[in-house]
Amino acid sequence: MKNKFLYLIINFLIIFFIFPNVVAIEQFNFDITEIEIKENGNKFIGKKRGLIKSNDGLEIEANEFEYDKLKNILYASGNIKILDKKNKITLYSNNIIYSKNYEIIVSKGKTKSFIDNEYTFFSEDIEFNRNSMEVSSLKDSKIVDSKSKIYEFNKYKFYINDKLLKASDVYIRDNIDDSIENSDHLYFSSGFFDLNSNNFTAGKTEIKLKKNTFNNPENDPRISGISSNKNDEITVINKGVFSSCKINDNCPPWSIKAEKIQHNKIKKQLIYNNALLKIYDVPVLYFPKFFHPDPSVKRQSGFLQPRLNDSPIGSSVSAPYFHVISENKDFTFEPTIFDNNVKMFQNEYRQENKFSSFISDFGLTTQFKSLNSGDKNSISHLFSRFNLNLNLEKFNSSNFNLYFEKVTNDTYLKVFDSLLVDRKLKPTNSNLLKSGINLYLENNDYNLNLDLISYEDLQKNNSDRYEYVFPSYQFNTNILKNTLGVLEFTSLGSNNLINTNSLKTKVINDINFFSNDILNNNYGLKNNYEIYLKNLNSVGKKDSEYQSNLKSELSSQFILNSSLPLSKVNQENSYKEILVPKISFRLNPNDMINYDALDRTIDASNIFTANRLGLDDTLEVGNSLTLGLNYSKLNTQTNIKDINIDLGTVFRDNVENNIPSKTSINKKNSNLFGSLDYNFSENFTLEYDFSIDNKIEAFDYNSIELDWSINNFSTELNFIETSNALGNTNVLENNFTYNFDEKNFLSFKTRRNRTINLTEYYDLVYEYKNDCLTAGIKYKKSYYNDRDLKPTENLMFTITIYPLTTYEQKLN
Repeated sequence: MKNKFLYLIINFLIIFFIFPNVVAIEQFNFDITEIEIKENGNKFIGKKRGLIKSNDGLEIEANEFEYDKLKNILYASGNIKILDKKNKITLYSNNIIYSKNYEIIVSKGKTKSFIDNEYTFFSEDIEFNRNSMEVSSLKDSKIVDSKSKIYEFNKYKFYINDKLLKASDVYIRDNIDDSIENSDHLYFSSGFFDLNSNNFTAGKTEIKLKKNTFNNPENDPRISGISSNKNDEITVINKGVFSSCKINDNCPPWSIKAEKIQHNKIKKQLIYNNALLKIYDVPVLYFPKFFHPDPSVKRQSGFLQPRLNDSPIGSSVSAPYFHVISENKDFTFEPTIFDNNVKMFQNEYRQENKFSSFISDFGLTTQFKSLNSGDKNSISHLFSRFNLNLNLEKFNSSNFNLYFEKVTNDTYLKVFDSLLVDRKLKPTNSNLLKSGINLYLENNDYNLNLDLISYEDLQKNNSDRYEYVFPSYQFNTNILKNTLGVLEFTSLGSNNLINTNSLKTKVINDINFFSNDILNNNYGLKNNYEIYLKNLNSVGKKDSEYQSNLKSELSSQFILNSSLPLSKVNQENSYKEILVPKISFRLNPNDMINYDALDRTIDASNIFTANRLGLDDTLEVGNSLTLGLNYSKLNTQTNIKDINIDLGTVFRDNVENNIPSKTSINKKNSNLFGSLDYNFSENFTLEYDFSIDNKIEAFDYNSIELDWSINNFSTELNFIETSNALGNTNVLENNFTYNFDEKNFLSFKTRRNRTINLTEYYDLVYEYKNDCLTAGIKYKKSYYNDRDLKPTENLMFTITIYPLTTYEQKLN
């Protein structure tokens, strides 16, 4: 070991004195464990890893070196690290050639480099020119910037000082892990790309937006063009084509071809110059210029999708304009022009604050001609709603709500139904308007609901159409909750003015107890009981229910429920049969308000509920026994009931004339109520509800719903029939659809009133549908009459270009 060490010292001294320029060569400083000198000192070979430093701040670390002094070229190999401190560049490779005279470093094989601590290059066979500060390669390469943005390309040159990339076949996306489902992908055949400003000038361009850009994951939204450029916030695509349709081998269902497509990032708009809409490559519509918000926009001023509509008064076109007033306020103005000179101007104002929101929908329609009176006039509507979160400290919820609904024409909501269908504040009932104030408070101990309400029935005469409920309230709290059950207190009251001068006022206090289930393990019985105490305080004026003098009444009811669940499991066939006989005994020693003429319905679904009459101011009078039976067959693999049957009937000791007579439970022996749900198979289901009179001689009520599907065909049949006390109704409704394939559909709906031997409507639709376009032919015939609504017969063509617009046009 000592001899070896001595040998190394002697060799070092010889080299030091005989070849002093080895450690202090003009161009490089070598720090190498072992070095070999050849060709009269003109070639130096270093092994066993070392470090070489140039005189201008370049450091090269590698496993092996070879330096040609005459050519001033350095060869290095094996786990190379090059550090250019002056230019802030680090390069990793396995083989490099460094020409010091020309300041060019050439790598062989895969090479990784870091530039300015901002860009990471993954490349192969690169050339780094230190004089011109350029990096280039003819191989596939990739750049990841400090924000994880990805550039993939080939045949490139990167100008380091300017951060300018010249490359071919360039793909850009926001994150290395992002798929097309999650981010936008950009492709350019060639171009110059400023990585510092993100500006570029490029050739053939294709921008693939993320698939769910328009809230449809089946779409492939994209823009392509023959060239493009970006200058700060403006991107221009020349001779561009835009479509949102799914990519396939054929032409897209729709596309927009434009001489120029401009994306203004400041305005967040896509602007088209000389645009042509094509349907399956057939030119349909030309636009000299139009624009719409870009896909990133949630709220921006500008025109929304135009609409072509059809209503009972004629065809129309509307062009809504959306205006952002401020961060929390916006306004939408939508003018609609009809083919008969009628003009409709709809407006919507919205405001969102930290703890409140307000929305108002108001409109004016001019030159409207009433079919009922023949007069022309202007009609209008106003719907509004204000919600305020009071944020009261002692309440989990504390909300104040104000709402208002008004129209100046009784058939307004029906005539303009198709134009109001997307309005957020459109009343749910076209015959009833509701306005009022509401306060709701809730904490862990109780909840309180206060209302001031006004109703307007548009089907009644002007003098009797209004009902005012000033005020009404409901208060609920649990007094006690333990292992026995729950004791609750409810108080509610209202002051109702109806039919101009009929007034009734009531305050109701209820104390109710609901026991927990009591199980009898010996016989398998499940029992529970309910106790109801009701205090009614009432006064009326010209009212059939309440007296004119103040009256206070106390009534009570006791209900005992018992059932005997029986079950049988068939493991072999994977089903479970359950049979549950049920009995409910009700006792009320007090009287009740006379509701004989009230329209109420009893069926198998509600016959065992405590308040089966749906009354809040009185309790069901008398003593009664409700008997019932439930049978079900449960598929234990799917947990779906293949069969479910409910039966129920009521017996009582006396006829009770104050109970609504339509229910039949006022008699000693009520009707037999039943329901059957039968899933014959996945393709065939039956729902049947019925009511048979107590003599089992006639059906007072029949309702059948039959759903059947086979292959591409499905149909739904609904039949309703009432007789005797329930009135005289006989209606048959049928819906069916047939799918020719995945894109072509046919549907038909009709309803026939068999009582008056009249078909109420026909609705036949053929529809072609894919991910971005829906087109169809609709035939509708209606026999409905209601003042300004007359029977109609229309044949219409409709097309929806998603996400641009919907168009409808009459063909007759």
